[in-house]
Amino acid sequence: MEEMMEVEIMKKQNSPSFSTPPQLQINHQIHSPNSMSFSKSPFGSRFMSTPIASPMKKAIENMFEEVGEFTKFDPQDDWLPITACREGNAYYAAFHLLCSGIGFQALVLPLAFTTLGWTWGILCLCVAFTWQLYTLWLLIQLHESDLGVRHSRYLKLAMAAFGEKLGKILVLFPVQYLSGGTCVTLIMIGGGTMKIFFQILCGDSCSLYQLKTIEWYLVFTVAAILLAQLPNLNSFAGVSLIGAITAVGYCSIIWIVSLLQGRIVNVSYESPMGQSQATRIFSVLNALGIIAFAFRGHNLVLEIQGTIRSESKNPSRLAMWKGVMFAYLVIAFCLFPLAIGSYWSYGNLIPSNGGMLSALQRYHEHDTSKFIIALTSLLVVINSLSSFQIYAMPILDNLEFRYISKRNKPCPRTLRIVFRSLFGCLTFFISVALPFLPSLAGLIGGIALPITLAYPCFMWILIKKPKRFSTSWYLNSTLGAVGIILSVLVVTGAIWGMVALGIQIHFFNP
Repeated sequence: MEEMMEVEIMKKQNSPSFSTPPQLQINHQIHSPNSMSFSKSPFGSRFMSTPIASPMKKAIENMFEEVGEFTKFDPQDDWLPITACREGNAYYAAFHLLCSGIGFQALVLPLAFTTLGWTWGILCLCVAFTWQLYTLWLLIQLHESDLGVRHSRYLKLAMAAFGEKLGKILVLFPVQYLSGGTCVTLIMIGGGTMKIFFQILCGDSCSLYQLKTIEWYLVFTVAAILLAQLPNLNSFAGVSLIGAITAVGYCSIIWIVSLLQGRIVNVSYESPMGQSQATRIFSVLNALGIIAFAFRGHNLVLEIQGTIRSESKNPSRLAMWKGVMFAYLVIAFCLFPLAIGSYWSYGNLIPSNGGMLSALQRYHEHDTSKFIIALTSLLVVINSLSSFQIYAMPILDNLEFRYISKRNKPCPRTLRIVFRSLFGCLTFFISVALPFLPSLAGLIGGIALPITLAYPCFMWILIKKPKRFSTSWYLNSTLGAVGIILSVLVVTGAIWGMVALGIQIHFFNP
């Protein structure tokens, strides 16, 4: 008996309940729903394996996932397209970021240099790139809160920081407008480029029926709707990879061809003469809006990070930041040469409608191989189709969330197809009804600017609560305030430019 008592005492001394504080035990015991494994503990006794305790154990497993500390798990996330699958990684994140980060906005980026000039153009581009990369880091760090909640949507993070009502007021419209407006513009760019691609292949003497612009919009929309039937954001990784490759491809082709062909005749880098001071100021603000528009996409960062599994030793922010660093290194090597090289080649003669794609066709149609121009057009179409899926995802996710909130069950596959088809039809209608939207790049950039440059700084202060008047507090307060002021000025300049300079407004006539 004495020997048995000594053995029992030794077991108790070596048990986790004596060697480890209770709170640390719980943190080590709770794992993600995707990979549950409980270590030996008082909760792992024979009682927990009995039929009576199994529901309790299952509830604990479903409530928490491992992120180094307590992380609350919302079962409804498994029903929504953004977070239905958390098998993403740094590579998938890089694919999504490249596909959405390089797009048609790169084609109009050189237009900002026609107003800002060499020095201010390059300086503003560098500042905007660094600034948005910093706010991107803030969002990645805020994705997993200290309370154990994963903010897998920009709107959810804003509601956690600003409060439910104020968060919706500040963020809901800009995020939805940015996603929907980008999809509409992608239909215009993709459909119009489809028409150009067909004309290049068919030639002037082609006897085939020439589709109208509206019909090409419809062809593009049907292709986008069919591609949008993939179940969740993580399943679009392959599509994003194709979109990333095509985006890098056409950006590289454009600036390489521009440099090889040299500067065109009568190129000028001087500002237009005869402009008033007010016109000059508002033109500068519109140029800043174009640069801000080139780096929109922060409304997708948290959603992309939400597809990555998070564990105590390997939280999602590590994999996400690796993907961001690779993606934005590639983005820099695409956007900077495209903006600087194209401005060197064409100066102030860059077409305001269509940007660099129109410049390539207008100035190098006869001295450049048709294969190069056709290939560039094809790459733009493929990238537009791929980007459409990513930018549509926040709206599609929100539609399904509303259904799930009311019915408390997953969205049926048939209804999901209906949602995505209706969204495609709505964007097609807007693209036909408002074909002048691409001319509003500065206005769209101004509206999206707080999402990218301002709100992340304020959310960091409200959630992380850095010491008042510390370096972090001063930095984020200053950047946030400047971002808001800059947004107001850019929106004002864009509206003034539309009123004073005028744009070609024509409804239902693309």
